[in-house]
Parts: sequence; C-alpha cells; structure tokens
Amino acid sequence: MVAGLLFRVLANRRVGDNTKGLQMPETITVRDTMNRFNKLTSALLLACATLATPVLAADHGNHHGHSKVQIDNPWSRPTPPGTPMGVGYLAITNNGEQAITLVAAQSPRAGHVSIHETSMHEGVMRMQPVKGGLAIPAGETVQLKPRSYHLMLEQLPQPLVEGEKIPVRLDFDGADDMDIELVVQPLDGMPVDHSKMDHSKMKH
Repeated sequence: MVAGLLFRVLANRRVGDNTKGLQMPETITVRDTMNRFNKLTSALLLACATLATPVLAADHGNHHGHSKVQIDNPWSRPTPPGTPMGVGYLAITNNGEQAITLVAAQSPRAGHVSIHETSMHEGVMRMQPVKGGLAIPAGETVQLKPRSYHLMLEQLPQPLVEGEKIPVRLDFDGADDMDIELVVQPLDGMPVDHSKMDHSKMKH
C-alpha cells in the first residue's frame, strides 16, 4: 500500500513539473500516510479492547457457588399423625476458601423451616433456634444430625411418610442457594420423644 502511494506522489510531482500555470490537487506525502495509518491502527485496537471487556466479565460471572458447597445424605424421619413438626438432617461441606453461613431454609411441605440445635441441659434435652445462622468454615464439614444441629420442619399439614422426598431450599450467605430433597427414611430405633424437650426458647 505504501509503495502504491509513493508511486502516486512521484507521478503527481512529474505532472506538476511539466504543467505550468495549472493548479494541481494537494499531494499526499509518506509522512501523512503513516500518520493516518497509525491513527487508524490505534482506533481499531481501542475498539477491540472495548468489545473484549464485557465478554471477559460475562465469563467471570459464570462461576457459581454450587461448586464449593457439597450436600451429602439429606434425610428425614416419618412423623405420626397429628404431629406438626418434622426434622431434616444432612451434611454440608464447604470446599471454598472462605466461610459460608446457612441462614435460612424453606419448603413447600412445611409452613415454616428453621435451623435448630439440640443440646442436653440438666438432664433435659433443649432445642432452640441457631441465632445468626449456621456457619460452615472453609474446608470443613458440618453435620446436621440427631441430638445436634438440624432443620425443624414446622406446621406440617400432613405427616411425613416413609419414602417421601421433601423439597427444601437452603439459603446461604457466601454461596448460592441450593435446592435439595430430604428422603424420609424408616425409623431407626425409638422415635424422638418431644415431650421431654424444652421448647420454651422456640419462636414460631
């Protein structure tokens, strides 16, 4: 391209030398051509950078928290007729580099779901809500199990039956929410006697 422009410049100069008294159009020098080429190149590079920026941002946004939260063995127990409460157990593993918190849970199968902790105090088993949510440190697993942390399924319209799968959504702070299913397993041993539990600190 530069060689062609040089040829035109030389040709215009020759015509100018042989033609006197005629006003010739302004010729294009090599310096002008290079300046225009550099400006065009800069504009193209800027346009490419502008177009590439949102693509990179979109790719970064495709990384979700599900990959760092692992749920294992979600299960529940059958409930006798007339019992308005059920339980949910599972293991939560935080594979990420920062702590996360299970802050809430919901289920269409229950009027209300809360995170509770069962503990023994002076021979009486107490069950109370976990304030501020259940923290899962980075790289660790927290077990929701009998006589410990668990989900409390409250205001059950119908009893939980063996083999039923209960949909539950887990709400996390620091990770994406997750949808799981609690599988109602057969009773293993004696059922939990809620009459010996202190429910005075439970809020509905």
